[in-house]
Amino acid sequence: MIRGLIFDINGTTTDILTNEGHDEIYRALANFLAYQGIALRPDELRELYFATNKRQRRESGQEFPEFDVVAIFREIIGECASSYTKKLPSAKLRLLPGICAEIFRAVSRFRLELYPGVLATLNALKPKYRLAALSDGQSVWGLPELYSAGLNGYFDSVLISSDFGYRKPDPRLFALILEKMGLTATEVIFIGNDMYRDVFGAKTAGLKTVFFKSNQGDQRSRGAEADYIIYDFPELLEAVRFLEATGGTVAEDTVGTT
Repeated sequence: MIRGLIFDINGTTTDILTNEGHDEIYRALANFLAYQGIALRPDELRELYFATNKRQRRESGQEFPEFDVVAIFREIIGECASSYTKKLPSAKLRLLPGICAEIFRAVSRFRLELYPGVLATLNALKPKYRLAALSDGQSVWGLPELYSAGLNGYFDSVLISSDFGYRKPDPRLFALILEKMGLTATEVIFIGNDMYRDVFGAKTAGLKTVFFKSNQGDQRSRGAEADYIIYDFPELLEAVRFLEATGGTVAEDTVGTT
Protein backbone atom coordinates (compact mmCIF):
# COMPACT_ATOMS: atom_id res chain seq x y z
CA MET A 1 0.00 0.00 0.00
CA ILE A 2 1.33 3.44 -0.96
CA ARG A 3 1.12 5.84 1.97
CA GLY A 4 3.67 8.52 1.13
CA LEU A 5 5.40 10.41 -1.66
CA ILE A 6 8.84 12.02 -1.56
CA PHE A 7 9.68 14.75 -4.04
CA ASP A 8 12.95 16.13 -5.27
CA ILE A 9 12.52 19.90 -5.59
CA ASN A 10 14.70 21.66 -8.17
CA GLY A 11 14.02 20.24 -11.62
CA THR A 12 11.04 18.24 -10.36
CA THR A 13 8.56 20.66 -8.81
CA THR A 14 10.42 23.92 -9.52
CA ASP A 15 11.98 25.00 -12.81
CA ILE A 16 15.05 26.90 -11.65
CA LEU A 17 17.93 28.44 -13.58
CA THR A 18 21.12 29.60 -11.87
CA ASN A 19 24.62 30.48 -13.07
CA GLU A 20 27.33 30.49 -10.42
CA GLY A 21 29.90 31.60 -12.96
CA HIS A 22 28.17 34.89 -13.75
CA ASP A 23 30.50 37.88 -13.29
CA GLU A 24 27.79 39.99 -11.67
CA ILE A 25 27.70 37.72 -8.61
CA TYR A 26 31.27 38.48 -7.67
CA ARG A 27 31.06 42.18 -8.51
CA ALA A 28 28.00 42.60 -6.29
CA LEU A 29 29.46 40.55 -3.44
CA ALA A 30 32.86 42.25 -3.61
CA ASN A 31 31.12 45.61 -3.40
CA PHE A 32 29.02 44.44 -0.45
CA LEU A 33 32.04 43.08 1.39
CA ALA A 34 33.85 46.39 0.90
CA TYR A 35 31.21 47.91 3.20
CA GLN A 36 32.26 45.35 5.79
CA GLY A 37 35.93 46.34 5.54
CA ILE A 38 36.94 43.43 3.29
CA ALA A 39 38.87 44.39 0.17
CA LEU A 40 38.61 41.78 -2.57
CA ARG A 41 38.49 42.17 -6.32
CA PRO A 42 35.65 40.25 -7.99
CA ASP A 43 38.12 37.84 -9.62
CA GLU A 44 39.81 37.21 -6.25
CA LEU A 45 36.47 36.51 -4.61
CA ARG A 46 35.49 34.11 -7.39
CA GLU A 47 38.75 32.21 -7.03
CA LEU A 48 38.40 32.01 -3.25
CA TYR A 49 34.82 30.80 -3.50
CA PHE A 50 35.50 27.94 -5.89
CA ALA A 51 38.79 26.93 -4.25
CA THR A 52 37.18 26.79 -0.80
CA ASN A 53 34.18 24.90 -2.20
CA LYS A 54 36.43 22.33 -3.87
CA ARG A 55 38.62 21.86 -0.79
CA GLN A 56 35.61 21.55 1.49
CA ARG A 57 34.18 18.72 -0.60
CA ARG A 58 37.56 17.03 -1.02
CA GLU A 59 38.19 17.01 2.73
CA SER A 60 34.69 15.91 3.71
CA GLY A 61 35.45 12.20 3.54
CA GLN A 62 32.00 11.52 2.08
CA GLU A 63 31.39 9.40 -1.02
CA PHE A 64 28.87 11.97 -2.27
CA PRO A 65 29.99 15.21 -0.58
CA GLU A 66 27.82 18.28 -0.27
CA PHE A 67 29.31 21.71 0.35
CA ASP A 68 28.16 24.26 2.93
CA VAL A 69 27.89 27.70 1.35
CA VAL A 70 27.53 29.53 4.66
CA ALA A 71 30.72 27.86 5.92
CA ILE A 72 32.50 28.92 2.71
CA PHE A 73 31.67 32.58 3.28
CA ARG A 74 32.46 32.29 6.99
CA GLU A 75 35.94 31.11 6.06
CA ILE A 76 36.44 33.81 3.42
CA ILE A 77 35.33 36.53 5.83
CA GLY A 78 37.56 35.15 8.58
CA GLU A 79 40.62 35.03 6.34
CA CYS A 80 40.11 38.44 4.75
CA ALA A 81 38.76 40.43 7.69
CA SER A 82 40.41 43.79 8.34
CA SER A 83 40.64 45.65 11.63
CA TYR A 84 37.48 47.49 10.50
CA THR A 85 35.70 44.14 9.98
CA LYS A 86 36.68 42.89 13.42
CA LYS A 87 35.14 45.97 15.05
CA LEU A 88 31.71 45.33 13.52
CA PRO A 89 28.95 44.42 16.00
CA SER A 90 29.18 40.75 16.96
CA ALA A 91 25.58 40.14 15.89
CA LYS A 92 26.35 41.49 12.41
CA LEU A 93 29.51 39.39 12.12
CA ARG A 94 27.55 36.29 13.10
CA LEU A 95 24.93 36.91 10.39
CA LEU A 96 27.32 38.06 7.66
CA PRO A 97 28.16 34.63 6.13
CA GLY A 98 24.48 33.80 5.71
CA ILE A 99 23.74 37.20 4.19
CA CYS A 100 26.58 36.70 1.70
CA ALA A 101 25.15 33.30 0.79
CA GLU A 102 21.72 34.85 0.16
CA ILE A 103 23.19 37.62 -2.01
CA PHE A 104 25.17 35.01 -3.95
CA ARG A 105 22.03 33.04 -4.74
CA ALA A 106 19.90 36.09 -5.45
CA VAL A 107 22.31 37.40 -8.06
CA SER A 108 23.01 33.97 -9.60
CA ARG A 109 19.33 33.04 -9.97
CA PHE A 110 17.61 33.87 -13.24
CA ARG A 111 14.43 31.77 -13.01
CA LEU A 112 12.33 30.18 -10.29
CA GLU A 113 8.85 28.97 -11.16
CA LEU A 114 6.71 25.91 -10.75
CA TYR A 115 6.28 23.47 -13.59
CA PRO A 116 2.74 23.54 -15.03
CA GLY A 117 0.22 21.66 -12.93
CA VAL A 118 2.35 21.25 -9.80
CA LEU A 119 -0.01 22.90 -7.32
CA ALA A 120 -3.13 21.22 -8.68
CA THR A 121 -1.39 17.85 -8.55
CA LEU A 122 -0.11 18.33 -5.00
CA ASN A 123 -3.56 19.50 -3.91
CA ALA A 124 -5.02 16.29 -5.28
CA LEU A 125 -2.39 14.12 -3.55
CA LYS A 126 -2.09 15.78 -0.15
CA PRO A 127 -5.43 14.63 1.34
CA LYS A 128 -4.52 10.98 0.76
CA TYR A 129 -0.73 10.73 1.15
CA ARG A 130 2.04 11.97 3.40
CA LEU A 131 4.17 14.31 1.29
CA ALA A 132 7.84 15.03 1.92
CA ALA A 133 10.71 16.73 0.11
CA LEU A 134 14.30 15.52 -0.19
CA SER A 135 16.54 17.90 -2.08
CA ASP A 136 20.22 18.29 -2.85
CA GLY A 137 21.33 21.85 -2.22
CA GLN A 138 21.69 24.49 0.47
CA SER A 139 19.04 24.93 3.13
CA VAL A 140 19.81 28.66 3.28
CA TRP A 141 18.55 28.78 -0.32
CA GLY A 142 16.14 25.87 -0.53
CA LEU A 143 13.75 26.75 2.29
CA PRO A 144 13.16 30.36 1.16
CA GLU A 145 12.77 29.17 -2.43
CA LEU A 146 10.10 26.67 -1.37
CA TYR A 147 8.23 29.56 0.21
CA SER A 148 8.80 31.84 -2.78
CA ALA A 149 7.51 29.19 -5.19
CA GLY A 150 4.34 28.72 -3.12
CA LEU A 151 5.20 25.21 -1.89
CA ASN A 152 5.28 25.97 1.84
CA GLY A 153 2.71 23.89 3.68
CA TYR A 154 2.64 21.02 1.20
CA PHE A 155 5.43 18.92 2.70
CA ASP A 156 5.26 17.55 6.23
CA SER A 157 9.00 16.84 6.19
CA VAL A 158 11.78 18.61 4.28
CA LEU A 159 15.42 17.48 4.21
CA ILE A 160 18.15 19.36 2.35
CA SER A 161 21.57 17.82 1.81
CA SER A 162 23.70 20.72 3.06
CA ASP A 163 22.47 20.04 6.60
CA PHE A 164 24.15 16.62 6.50
CA GLY A 165 27.29 17.08 4.41
CA TYR A 166 26.36 14.47 1.81
CA ARG A 167 23.93 14.33 -1.08
CA LYS A 168 21.89 11.84 -3.07
CA PRO A 169 22.29 9.03 -4.01
CA ASP A 170 23.68 8.45 -0.49
CA PRO A 171 21.22 5.95 1.04
CA ARG A 172 21.38 7.67 4.43
CA LEU A 173 19.34 10.60 3.13
CA PHE A 174 16.53 8.30 2.00
CA ALA A 175 16.63 6.48 5.35
CA LEU A 176 16.43 9.79 7.23
CA ILE A 177 13.42 11.10 5.31
CA LEU A 178 11.60 7.78 5.68
CA GLU A 179 12.24 7.90 9.43
CA LYS A 180 10.80 11.42 9.63
CA MET A 181 7.74 10.29 7.68
CA GLY A 182 7.29 7.23 9.89
CA LEU A 183 7.01 4.99 6.81
CA THR A 184 8.93 2.08 5.28
CA ALA A 185 10.50 2.13 1.83
CA THR A 186 7.85 -0.21 0.42
CA GLU A 187 5.13 2.31 1.33
CA VAL A 188 6.69 5.26 -0.50
CA ILE A 189 7.21 6.51 -4.05
CA PHE A 190 10.09 8.86 -4.85
CA ILE A 191 9.57 11.41 -7.63
CA GLY A 192 12.65 12.98 -9.20
CA ASN A 193 14.21 14.30 -12.39
CA ASP A 194 17.72 12.82 -12.18
CA MET A 195 18.24 9.18 -13.16
CA TYR A 196 21.32 8.72 -10.99
CA ARG A 197 20.84 10.84 -7.89
CA ASP A 198 17.06 10.37 -7.69
CA VAL A 199 16.07 7.11 -9.39
CA PHE A 200 19.21 5.08 -8.70
CA GLY A 201 19.42 6.42 -5.15
CA ALA A 202 15.78 5.76 -4.33
CA LYS A 203 15.76 2.32 -5.96
CA THR A 204 18.87 1.35 -4.00
CA ALA A 205 17.03 2.38 -0.84
CA GLY A 206 14.07 0.18 -1.78
CA LEU A 207 11.58 2.85 -2.88
CA LYS A 208 9.37 2.80 -5.94
CA THR A 209 10.30 5.57 -8.36
CA VAL A 210 8.71 7.96 -10.82
CA PHE A 211 11.07 9.76 -13.18
CA PHE A 212 9.90 13.19 -14.34
CA LYS A 213 11.57 13.86 -17.67
CA SER A 214 11.88 17.61 -17.20
CA ASN A 215 14.31 20.09 -18.73
CA GLN A 216 16.90 19.38 -16.01
CA GLY A 217 18.86 16.49 -14.53
CA ASP A 218 20.76 13.46 -15.78
CA GLN A 219 18.40 11.55 -18.04
CA ARG A 220 20.73 8.66 -18.84
CA SER A 221 19.89 5.26 -17.37
CA ARG A 222 23.00 5.10 -15.15
CA GLY A 223 22.22 1.52 -14.10
CA ALA A 224 18.69 2.23 -12.91
CA GLU A 225 15.24 2.09 -14.46
CA ALA A 226 12.32 4.07 -13.08
CA ASP A 227 9.10 2.25 -12.26
CA TYR A 228 7.18 4.90 -14.20
CA ILE A 229 8.13 7.83 -16.43
CA ILE A 230 6.12 11.04 -16.75
CA TYR A 231 6.60 13.92 -19.18
CA ASP A 232 4.19 16.42 -17.61
CA PHE A 233 3.80 16.82 -13.86
CA PRO A 234 0.02 16.12 -13.73
CA GLU A 235 0.73 12.63 -15.15
CA LEU A 236 1.96 11.82 -11.64
CA LEU A 237 -1.64 11.14 -10.57
CA GLU A 238 -1.91 8.30 -13.08
CA ALA A 239 1.57 7.05 -12.14
CA VAL A 240 0.59 6.78 -8.48
CA ARG A 241 -2.66 4.99 -9.33
CA PHE A 242 -0.78 2.57 -11.55
CA LEU A 243 1.93 1.79 -8.99
CA GLU A 244 -0.68 1.27 -6.30
CA ALA A 245 -2.57 -1.16 -8.53
CA THR A 246 0.46 -3.12 -9.71
CA GLY A 247 2.74 -2.93 -6.71
CA GLY A 248 5.41 -1.35 -8.91
CA THR A 249 5.51 -4.04 -11.58
CA VAL A 250 5.54 -2.06 -14.81
CA ALA A 251 4.81 -3.31 -18.30
CA GLU A 252 6.99 -1.63 -20.93
CA ASP A 253 4.06 -0.27 -22.90
CA THR A 254 2.49 1.45 -19.88
CA VAL A 255 5.39 3.66 -18.82
CA GLY A 256 4.22 7.23 -19.28
CA THR A 257 3.15 8.82 -22.52
CA THR A 258 5.04 10.69 -25.16
